Amino acid sequence: MSSCSTTTTTADDGGRTAITAVHPDIIQTLILTKLDGPTLISTSFASSQLKNLCSDDILWKNICNSYWPSTSNPLVQNAISTFPSGHRSFFSDSFPAILHHNNTNICRTEYRNFLTPELISAVDIHFEENLLYSKVVKTETKSNWFMSSPLRVDLLGHKETITTPVKFDSDDGTCKLRLQENMKLSWILIDPKKNRAVNMSSLQPVSVRRHWLTGELKVRYSTVMASGADAGDGGGLVQCGIVVTCEGKEGGELHVREVSMQVEDMDGKVLCGKDSLVIVQEAMEGGRKKGKEGEEKERYEKFLELRKLWRERKQRREKRLDMVCIFSGITIFISFWTLIVLGSRSNGSYFS
Repeated sequence: MSSCSTTTTTADDGGRTAITAVHPDIIQTLILTKLDGPTLISTSFASSQLKNLCSDDILWKNICNSYWPSTSNPLVQNAISTFPSGHRSFFSDSFPAILHHNNTNICRTEYRNFLTPELISAVDIHFEENLLYSKVVKTETKSNWFMSSPLRVDLLGHKETITTPVKFDSDDGTCKLRLQENMKLSWILIDPKKNRAVNMSSLQPVSVRRHWLTGELKVRYSTVMASGADAGDGGGLVQCGIVVTCEGKEGGELHVREVSMQVEDMDGKVLCGKDSLVIVQEAMEGGRKKGKEGEEKERYEKFLELRKLWRERKQRREKRLDMVCIFSGITIFISFWTLIVLGSRSNGSYFS
């Protein structure tokens, strides 16, 4: 942060004067409006005067709209207006990455008693710092169908596509590299009942792969979270996966055909709405931290390694269980026929 946030230089004698000598309107209009969100938060701790000036909701509204154009949607604006500190609270919830724990002591029964009736998805896709697509989707969470069915939130409607500036090529070359480096996605889930929000997407893709059959490019964003007391051995880890499906003709423009979000467990099973909602609420109530570049991709790759080990252990357990069942069945079979043979011999001796 520049020195103008704490001191300013006078034009007369070249000396330094406290920031309090600068008119508040000048600070707010010419200095604070030039800062990004994290810097503005740091500036608010410099003095009580700056704290008051940095708490202006219009200032934070402009920052939120700059980061996430979808927040200008009236549905999102109405939800943010109920947050404790308005747009600043929303930014504090949505900007940092979800804090990953190896274990969690959150009581799931507590959250099941306070499930929200709806979730609001505010989604923004940028390419090379330019907005590619923005949309707000409301998901009703009260129905039995939502609670019991695998949760999948689709962003695009039927036959709706998004045109990208990328040229499609059939080999794994420039096309994949441009998507990996330049396509950024934000998927913020908002709970309007509890006045909380959380960004469920990694800022950059964790993988870009071509489907072996259709040739489509699958751009995946992932956030790995711990859930449940058995998270330490990998069994309690889940990932929120957002997949952007792209297609095109050779030499033509690449189009986004599908954008979807779902929560998967270590077995690759898509969680139902009820369990997914609990995971989301755990993420909203959990800690946040400033993510490091490449950290989310490393966490995703570690998740895949743990998933492989988890499946291998599960297969070994199932194999041992099968052997126990087979052995038990054979033992029962032998015992049954032994009783029959002994019984027939006893009857033969009695009649003789």
